[in-house]
Amino acid sequence: MPTTTPSTTTSTTLRELSGFDPTPASLAGSTLILVDYQNTYTLGVMELAGWEPALDAAADLLARARAAGAKVVHVINDGGEGTPYDIRTEIGQIHPRVAPVEGEPVVVKTAPDAFVGTDLGEHLDAAGTKDVVVAGFMTHMCVAFTTAGAFLRGNRPTVVADACATRPLATTGGHVSAEQLHRGALATIGDLYGVVVPDASALT
Repeated sequence: MPTTTPSTTTSTTLRELSGFDPTPASLAGSTLILVDYQNTYTLGVMELAGWEPALDAAADLLARARAAGAKVVHVINDGGEGTPYDIRTEIGQIHPRVAPVEGEPVVVKTAPDAFVGTDLGEHLDAAGTKDVVVAGFMTHMCVAFTTAGAFLRGNRPTVVADACATRPLATTGGHVSAEQLHRGALATIGDLYGVVVPDASALT
């Protein structure tokens, strides 16, 4: 029987087929959502590959957003007492490099999609803009699901790739590196849920 080989060309995205605007968001006209930049991911069992450069990029993104006058919302995950996500202890707190300042709300979530059971949507609606810029930890989990949640509620997400990071995982028949998982998650987002940019300098 004849065999086929996978195409090496880039496929048309669902966004392109749907006619969605490929233009990245403007920081000045967006709400910045910083997802789970907690100490959880910088040490111990949940330490991410490449978290340090990603955190540097997040700090740059946050500084740019503040300078542009963007609304900033911080999101943290609460896994409960005794977990690596215990927000009552230092391990679950936001890393000092991207800590909130006065007037920047902190949304506490318990699910990968930061809109589930929280008031995140209310903060976005109050800002009066549909565009959101998303970055955080982990790329394949809370960043991807929160971006999808924003898209599904009618917002227009842009994800900043170098400000995100994840960790390697085992899968059926093999192993997925952190870089592969990171890129795969960004490809999923870019296929439908949002615009993906390499870094904050791409935001107009």
